[in-house]
Amino acid sequence: MVGTQQVGVSRNWWRARAVSLCAAVSLLVSSSAAAQAPSFIEFDSGHVRPLAISPDGTKLFAVNTPDNRLEIFNITSAGLTLAAEVPVGMEPVAVAARSNTEVWVVNHLSDSISVVSLSGTPRVVRTLLVGDEPRDVVFAGTGGYAFITTAHRGQHRTDPSIASVPGAGDSKLTTAGVGRADVWVFNPASLGTTLGGTPLRIVTLFGDTPRGLAVSPDKKTVYAAIAQSGNQTTTLSFDAVCDGFYENIPCLSFPDTYPWGNNLMPGGLPGPNTNVEGAKAPETGLIVKWNPSANRWEDTLGRNWNNGVRFRLPDKDVFAINADTLQETAFYTGVGTTLFNLATNPRTGALYVSNSEANNLTRFEGPGAFGGSTVQGNLAKMRITVISGGAVAPRHLNKHIDYSKLAGKPGFDPSVKNHSLSTPTDMVVSSNGSKLYVAAFSSSKVGVFDTAALEANTFDPRTASANYIPVSGGGPSGLVLDEARNRLYVMTRFDNAVKVIDLATKAQVASAAFFNPEPASVVQGRPFLYDANFSSANGEASCASCHIFGDKDELAWDLGNPDDVVTTNPIELRLSSDLEIGLFRTFTGHPGSDVNGTGDQHSFHPMKGPMTTQTLRGMTNAGAMHWRGDRADGFFGSDPYNEELSFKNFIVAFEGLLGRASMPTEAEMNKFTAFQLQVQLPPSPVRRLDNSLTASEKAGSDFYFGSRRVDGIAIGDDNGFNCNGCHTIDGAQGFFGTDGKGSFEGITQIVKIPHVRNMYTKVGMFGFPDSRFFSHPESGQLGDQIRGFGFTNDGAVDTLFRFFSAIVFTNTSIGGPLVGFQNDTQRRNVEAFMLAADTDLAPIVGQQITLTNTNASTVGSRIDLLIARARAPFASKILGGATFEADLVAKVAVAGRVKGYLYERTPGTWKPDDGSANITTAALRALANTAGQEVTFTAVPPGSGTRIAIDRNLDGTLDGR
Repeated sequence: MVGTQQVGVSRNWWRARAVSLCAAVSLLVSSSAAAQAPSFIEFDSGHVRPLAISPDGTKLFAVNTPDNRLEIFNITSAGLTLAAEVPVGMEPVAVAARSNTEVWVVNHLSDSISVVSLSGTPRVVRTLLVGDEPRDVVFAGTGGYAFITTAHRGQHRTDPSIASVPGAGDSKLTTAGVGRADVWVFNPASLGTTLGGTPLRIVTLFGDTPRGLAVSPDKKTVYAAIAQSGNQTTTLSFDAVCDGFYENIPCLSFPDTYPWGNNLMPGGLPGPNTNVEGAKAPETGLIVKWNPSANRWEDTLGRNWNNGVRFRLPDKDVFAINADTLQETAFYTGVGTTLFNLATNPRTGALYVSNSEANNLTRFEGPGAFGGSTVQGNLAKMRITVISGGAVAPRHLNKHIDYSKLAGKPGFDPSVKNHSLSTPTDMVVSSNGSKLYVAAFSSSKVGVFDTAALEANTFDPRTASANYIPVSGGGPSGLVLDEARNRLYVMTRFDNAVKVIDLATKAQVASAAFFNPEPASVVQGRPFLYDANFSSANGEASCASCHIFGDKDELAWDLGNPDDVVTTNPIELRLSSDLEIGLFRTFTGHPGSDVNGTGDQHSFHPMKGPMTTQTLRGMTNAGAMHWRGDRADGFFGSDPYNEELSFKNFIVAFEGLLGRASMPTEAEMNKFTAFQLQVQLPPSPVRRLDNSLTASEKAGSDFYFGSRRVDGIAIGDDNGFNCNGCHTIDGAQGFFGTDGKGSFEGITQIVKIPHVRNMYTKVGMFGFPDSRFFSHPESGQLGDQIRGFGFTNDGAVDTLFRFFSAIVFTNTSIGGPLVGFQNDTQRRNVEAFMLAADTDLAPIVGQQITLTNTNASTVGSRIDLLIARARAPFASKILGGATFEADLVAKVAVAGRVKGYLYERTPGTWKPDDGSANITTAALRALANTAGQEVTFTAVPPGSGTRIAIDRNLDGTLDGR
């Protein structure tokens, strides 16, 4: 983990330096805590299809994600000439040209589609409201229907019985066996007269959040891929694994409920049972993987764990949809763990899927000496999977890598990274079907493959790499092939630009940079998250291999390190006195003499067991990182409440996990930290747009913040507190479930109390065996589910409802209930509140609507709602404390340009971007009465309004002057 033996430098010296280092980083990161809200909020949404070309080949369309615009270029013999810029929704990630004069833009944060017309002044003429976090759009079928991928949740995906309530949400959010991937289908020729457009159908797929789309050459089939489709792995609860490390001695688990034969478990954890120091490892859960050939769940030893899993994972990765009937016609499994994008071969119809395959069944990071196993440099294999004739054939792009040769060890070849491709995203195929181009986002190059060699798996990366095309700027995320000019256009996300490649010479001949409102610290620090050439010696692994676009991969990993040492836990703890732990063991029969197996409950054992990947978003104000908070103490020092220092302590993971030959420099970690701590979570897609709570959510909130739930007399030192006493929610302080402290939760290790802002993203695993620690067991198999990991640190608990049935929340045998859940209704209510928990941003942020000369009666109430929320008080530390829910901007095409307006709360009028007098809301709405003057209203983060509406570069000169 840490230690002077690894780095050859005095640890005390680094701790002394940490004070000045963290002060410098804090200046970059914590400026958002000033009295005024920041003018820019970083979300770092992942591009899906950021480039498109007009059917006639004369125009190139590109999304400018940080600036919320569509860039329109004229394609010339010399390169690209900017023709127009159209404000769209927040965080656009994909674009598709329906015709030479109509373009559709997918707005990831706004949950919307901007329909852009190029007739007259280029402008948004309609805003379609879709499900949560849309990602891609294609056109297909005889009717030219539009297909859009979204998560199966969000304020626009309402229950028909309560559709009149803004943000009513999905009534089946907590229902087992429900698909959670939607494809919204619209008829572009008839979008409907409802508020956000009327879809022909919402096709729900049995997966968890779709991403890329592709169309068959005959336009009759649409293919949709699940973003994090998983790899048929799950975590067994530590209660399901036999005590001790006896690999071949079975035990009976849960003997009070299940009959003999149905609860026999094959043994304990695989070894080693101590770290290199001899400190006993804690009892933990265990990751297992479904073996379809043996029809059973197996661990790394091949043992049968079928009795410990109460659901099935069918692993449906890619779906085929009939583009005319809008019915699912097929699905494909075994495609990959994380699916980035799709492309079809125009000649053969073969489908190519760019993906990565996670190696999370393998245990441990580090050198693998004492533990005998490591994932160092081998986190996820980067692949393109070929689907043809019903067959699924994964192709490892980096099959030249020998993962047994670790960086710095005998036999390692430093030149291996020269031939590697990492994070394959967008793809394009030549019209004759012979060449495939793939954007390697984490490698700063474009891979070029002979499709026949790829399909036959006869390509050799060491020779094929001679055809790879280097791209300046970093982060190639989108491709457009211009065969008429023998060019390739490449979007580069790191520098927010488009590069023009001459395919004859493979040389970059032109570059078109976009206006970028991101702070320099964001631009400079972003590559440290993604760049596999920087992060790993073999060029395949990066932090983003697991933290997909800075978020999660929806998996658990056992990244303990038996070769490391036990360290001190400096985090202040709740519910962790010897009396409390002793009482817990008394009425649960919890084994062992201490929590961590080390003789000291306030320590971090380096063998921690399975832990689900946590998001790298929204980490400011949260203190120490990792589930246990074990980055509170590390290479740069120890401070349980300093998230800058904690993030910097991840430096050791570059060698031990990613397989870098040496650790980054101090300056590099400073830049990485300054970037990552600015990336924020999105607003809640579950909470109502007016920020109110449903009856169930309100009841859960009342319970959560209500009277004391912990009995101080019964458990000793605590004075008593409610749910909020542990999971503190206070936006003004930047607390959204955690205030930086830890707690004993009735498991074998002390964990840090986690935040609760993204609980809704973990829904989808249902089925849990009986346990001495949880009530409400399942009587048998719950059948097919979409996710193998749920809640708690190891992902072994399937639902929040189940978590609230834990014995620490319900037992009354020691003088009073610890938390006081008296019935299932209370549990359901608190679950509903958690799924709609407060976040750093109000639910209205990003929401938008377009007023036209025909829909005033339909959208009028939504405009009223946007204005009301722009006037509603809100507290968020990242927004400067006391503020409002949103700033409100409006854009309208008048006098040959798109003009911006900013809503000013005090007078209740709109400030234009040309310095003329403010106008009333009525006057602004009246502009839309004229054809071609559609007005688009957008709620943006507080503090961003001036920049987005009237002064793009904040130089004091309005945009219209």
